This record gives sequence, structure tokens and C-alpha cells, in this order.
Amino acid sequence: MKTFPASQLIINADGSAFHLHLKPEFLADKVILVGDQDRVNMVASFFDEGSIECDVQSREFHTITGKYHGKRISCISTGIGTDNCDIVMNEIDALANIDFATRTEKATKRSLDIVRVGTCGGMQEDIPLGTFLVSQKSIGFDGVLAFYHDRDKIVDLGFEKAFVDFVGYPKKAAVPYVVAANPELVDRIARDDMMRGCTIASNGFYGPQGRVLRVDLAVPDINEKITAFRYEGQRITNYEMEGSCIAGLALHMGHRAMTVCCVIAQRKIEAANTDYKPRIKELVKTVLERI
Repeated sequence: MKTFPASQLIINADGSAFHLHLKPEFLADKVILVGDQDRVNMVASFFDEGSIECDVQSREFHTITGKYHGKRISCISTGIGTDNCDIVMNEIDALANIDFATRTEKATKRSLDIVRVGTCGGMQEDIPLGTFLVSQKSIGFDGVLAFYHDRDKIVDLGFEKAFVDFVGYPKKAAVPYVVAANPELVDRIARDDMMRGCTIASNGFYGPQGRVLRVDLAVPDINEKITAFRYEGQRITNYEMEGSCIAGLALHMGHRAMTVCCVIAQRKIEAANTDYKPRIKELVKTVLERI
């Protein structure tokens, strides 16, 4: 069995994971990830009365574990970006599959169900504000997956090449990777009342998503090209900022993961809805029912 020295797996004095400050016994097999730390409290407001086991926060990482209609669930905030998701995914996998007392890999592995619930911007005219959109595939602009062994074995290389060639992707940027969500989890959450699509997980909110303020873009018409792109009948439906890392690392680690977002901006028609919280609450309740 692999062993993990202190420099590789940092464990706090109280026996909790370094960043999350979460102890192994408080991680449920069903995990909801949200970006906003305040949204953790909203998710937990649906939990059964008296069922909350832990409520711990460190920086942007906020975790509450409790039960929803008897189902044990952990809700964890990641903050914004795939760099934070790299931390969260590695630490929850460590909590599940490494013995913190002996620093050894467990012989019997836990496989987690991980659903990211967030917001996104729609990229096609026929995707209205308020749509619940499930990412069957995530296209990572971040490059995180390239730092892990066998990246090419879990991605769609044909999709990647077609996208880079069509868009004229900046040559000095990290090569985008395309990774699929877990199909069983997608079917369980999306059922027949959510839209499914291919989502870009951007490594920034402004330039990487084609927004122009005071600094011009390397590819000025990148969003027009993204909207027009097609690959084997698939199109790019939306932008968000975390799903690719979550889906990719879950595949490497043996977990089931997916992302579902509420569309709060429509990039094609330049519209946005800032009063989206009631719709997010509805999405959260739906995910809690189906996870």
C-alpha cells in the first residue's frame, strides 16, 4: 500500500484535512459542491431537523454534513476556480481513501457521488435564462489535468483537436481538455426535465470568457467561434469555472461526478438575471431529492 509523508498529505493537529479542516468521519458518500460558501447554509437549511453532524469553515472552504430525508450528505464550498477544486477533490478523496492515522492507502476504496451545483452563462440563443443545464462533457481551459498521469486516457482527444483547430485557440495557452461526467449520475440528476450539453470550464471570468474591458482579447471573436463550433453533433452550451477539474479528477480517483448549473447570463443575446437565488434554491432542492 502507498504511504503518504507529511509533505504530501498535510494533516492538521486535530486530525483534519489541511485546507478543508474536515475530519474523515464527517465526510458523507454523497457530496454537493457549491462555489459560494454562504450557499452551504442554504443547502443545509433543507436538512432534517437535528441531523447536522458538523459545520466547519476554513477560508473559502465551508462544510456542513447532515441528512436530507434520511440521506447523509456533505455540502462543501470550493470558492471560484479549478485551482480550488483541485484542493477540494484531492482532500475529499484523501478523507475517503487514506487512513489518516497510518498515512496509508485503504485496501477498500469508497466511491463518492459528487454533484457541483452552480451558475453559468448560456452560449446558444435557444437556452433561456433560468435553464437547469447538466454538463455531460466539460472543456477545461485551466490545464490542471495535465499535471496528472495518464491525462490522455480519460479525455476525448478528437473533440479537443477539433475545438482547438476551429477556434484558433491561443498557442501559448494551456491545451483545453474534454472530459465526460459520470453517465449514471447525469441520468439520475437530469432525468427528462433538465437540458444536457457541453460546458466550458473557464480559468477566468473576463478575458478567458471573451469579456472585454480595458484589455483586448488574443482571439477577439472567440465567443462567436465557440457558439458556431460543432463536433459529432455536439455543441458548446455554456460557460462556468469548475466542472472540468471535478469531472477529470473524479475519473482518475474512481468517484462519480457531474455539474449542473442554472443559466443566469445569456452571452449570445447579452442578457443577465441578477435575481436568480430563488431559482438556485429550486435547483438545490431538486438535486437533494435525486442525489
